Amino acid sequence: MKTLVDSILELVEQTNGTWGIVLEDLDLGEKWVLNGDELFYAASVIKVPIMAAVFAATEVGKLAITDQFVLKSEDFVLGSGVLQHLTPGTTLSLKDIITLMIIQSDNTATNILIDLVGVDNIVRTMKEEGMEKSTFYNKLMMSKPNPKGFNQITPNDISKLLVQMTTGELVSAEASEQMIGIMKKQQIKDCLPEKLPSPYSNFNNGMTAWELAHKTGWISGTRHDVGIFFVGQRKLIATVLSKDVDDLLSKQILTEIGERIYNYLQEGAIC
Repeated sequence: MKTLVDSILELVEQTNGTWGIVLEDLDLGEKWVLNGDELFYAASVIKVPIMAAVFAATEVGKLAITDQFVLKSEDFVLGSGVLQHLTPGTTLSLKDIITLMIIQSDNTATNILIDLVGVDNIVRTMKEEGMEKSTFYNKLMMSKPNPKGFNQITPNDISKLLVQMTTGELVSAEASEQMIGIMKKQQIKDCLPEKLPSPYSNFNNGMTAWELAHKTGWISGTRHDVGIFFVGQRKLIATVLSKDVDDLLSKQILTEIGERIYNYLQEGAIC
């Protein structure tokens, strides 16, 4: 993995600002960390631990994935997502709301889920899953954020969550599989997967050439993409966070990192 690491370091060292990166090759047992305990504003990456907390609530019977909820006008918030544009009274399942939160980064869906499980339960889930330094205080797109602090994450904490998800240990094996399945349907693909070939370019017996289960996060000056690469039978956890980097440059660097990770895995793919 040294060649991959050196090439990524060369990329990020061209920029100002701060990068936090964790790469973990689960097949070779190799790991590289850059600024692993640095705190970054979470942006929409916080939706991954929120999803874990919702699945944890289903495990103990507080919610069911098939539960139906009626969309109310007071639920609507601005920013990304489609729910704010739908008709009040529309009914969606819990699974649909989770899916929209992840694959379209829907802020209305996110806040509905936060209200359902509660801030305290989300914080508890984060701590139980080893997110020791990360913090969660706020619903999204609120005009008055919690005075106690901001939603923050570290590369190490997010990487722990993704590793547990990949090994079937995040909440439960079934929940981990469902969460990965949702993240594989991600519609925002302008960062890590932007420069990858079409997943159908080497379509074989119904299997795509690669998959990426991931979640982006962006506000001005902050851009993240975190996820699990599946290339052949190879798996690699990639957590890439940035702050105080020019917006266009951070996106460009993320696309380059994604391509280099893919090439690294493709070269060593187990078919």
